[in-house]
Amino acid sequence: MVKQTTIKSEISLKGVGLHTGKEVTMTFKPAPVNNGYTFVRVDLEGHPIVEADANYVVNTQRGTNLEKNGVKIQTSEHVLAAFVGCDVDNVIIELDASEPPIMDGSSKYFVEAVEKTGVEEQDAERKVYVVKEVISYTDETTGSEIIVMPSDEYQVTTMVDFGTKVLGTQNATLKSLKDFKAEIADARTFSFLHELETLLNNGLIKGGDLNNAIVYVDKEISPETMENLKVAFGKDSIAVKPNGILDNLTLHYPNEAARHKLLDVIGDLALVGTRIKGKIIANKPGHFVNTQFAKKLSKLVKIEQRNQVPVFDLNQEPLMDVNKIMSMLPHRPPFLLVDKILEMSESHVVGLKNVTMNESFFVGHFPGAPVMPGVLIVEAMAQTGGILILSSVPDPENYLTYFMKIDNVKFKQKVLPGDTLIFKCDLISPIRRGICHMQANAYANGKLAAEAELMAQIVKNS
Repeated sequence: MVKQTTIKSEISLKGVGLHTGKEVTMTFKPAPVNNGYTFVRVDLEGHPIVEADANYVVNTQRGTNLEKNGVKIQTSEHVLAAFVGCDVDNVIIELDASEPPIMDGSSKYFVEAVEKTGVEEQDAERKVYVVKEVISYTDETTGSEIIVMPSDEYQVTTMVDFGTKVLGTQNATLKSLKDFKAEIADARTFSFLHELETLLNNGLIKGGDLNNAIVYVDKEISPETMENLKVAFGKDSIAVKPNGILDNLTLHYPNEAARHKLLDVIGDLALVGTRIKGKIIANKPGHFVNTQFAKKLSKLVKIEQRNQVPVFDLNQEPLMDVNKIMSMLPHRPPFLLVDKILEMSESHVVGLKNVTMNESFFVGHFPGAPVMPGVLIVEAMAQTGGILILSSVPDPENYLTYFMKIDNVKFKQKVLPGDTLIFKCDLISPIRRGICHMQANAYANGKLAAEAELMAQIVKNS
């Protein structure tokens, strides 16, 4: 079992946003298991959170931009690529502006920050999406295509063709994430002169200078453009080097552009929300096609996870029998809806209920065609989660558990007399001030029967 990881301690970096030009402080903090990568805007009231989720992508112009409930995160890809490249699963990224610092236009400084603080294992299994067949996405407009195929480990190949003399066809390959720091992390972002003119005229790349973006000169520079570039970059003079890039910068690799595109692919596919065991081949990648492919993969991952029923030995002695459960929960028959607790950790709990014909609710639901009420399945999941939250206090018998919120409830199949229900509840965020936020699933007959996002609070029984 490969375990999840996080960083050992918090660490901060300062710089400017490439497009906003705003000074920004970014702090990486350790995160609990199953947190993934979450951005926190500490400059806004309530410190709103934006998860690194492909479904929050709203714009891919000059970067991958996320938005949730009106809260924006711009140019997320370089930071996310660093975490994937450093083999880190869970990190909280605090920002006091909308955009991470561009630094030198690569992931180098973010990788160095992770190495400085160190990485530690956590007590939970890493979630990995194992690719079993070829999956592809094509952007018909641009001809860009990304596919993923089965492989023993995560590999990425990018093939780019910019159709210009100064920067033609390039390829780059990463055979193992272990090589990310040495081969990909320091590949810097780039732009063509014609794009640069448009960006400058529209007030973008305010934080750009000749040290954080390679500029390929694909057209003759007019005197007017030359003056604009001097002002934008704060230089007395600007010239074009023999290899076709603006001066004051030396390429790290002849194919640095293709390597940076590979870096972008890794960062954008981090938005899938789980590790990928497969080989990515990206032809003419860009943030739009990358994130559309991430959305497609994300849906497939969720479908697979939903149908992935946990396997437990029901003949083994349970962690808690019904008497132990009643010593913690205030519920009593006929409203006690959990018979056993099979497994429990700090972040999850698994319970069981044997559904029999002599359940009291079958008398009226429905005579002649007994079906377990969906609301009682949700209640049973909540009672299972109640065991988890009550186990966080030394005297659980003195507390009562109350619902605060129920979201995204879905019923997938009927639960009938004779079925064995398995409930699995996983914390979405750590238990704080007696409040428990969890994802709950109920399984019967080897299939998902119901799912819900639950929030409950324990209160001392006065």
